[in-house]
Formats: sequence, C-alpha cells, structure tokens
Amino acid sequence: MPTSVCPECSEDVYVDADSEQGDVISCDECATELEIVGLDPVELDIHEESDPDDILADEEEFQY
Repeated sequence: MPTSVCPECSEDVYVDADSEQGDVISCDECATELEIVGLDPVELDIHEESDPDDILADEEEFQY
C-alpha cells in the first residue's frame, strides 16, 4: 500500500492503491483532509474547500 507524509503532522498516510489524483482522504493521526496531488510518487497537500461565494464572485467578474 503506497504511503506519503501528512503535510500537517508529518505522520505516514496510507493511500489505497486504486486512489486517483484529486481524491480527498483524511490523515488518521490529525484528521486533516488531504488531496492527492501526485501518484508516482504519492504526494499529498492540504485540501482546501472552495467557498461558493468566491466562485460566484469569479463568475460575476467575467461576465460577457
């Protein structure tokens, strides 16, 4: 089973072999939500949920 290091607490995080880039998993140690940003080798980054208000503001800014 592939592993990577949690960027929040530095503990090993086990990633399912069938996981894909963009999947969100949780660190068992600190419960931080992590996004898989690379697969070979496995790389994790802290998952930041997008705020619906930010998306709406971006769409309004680019009206044609």
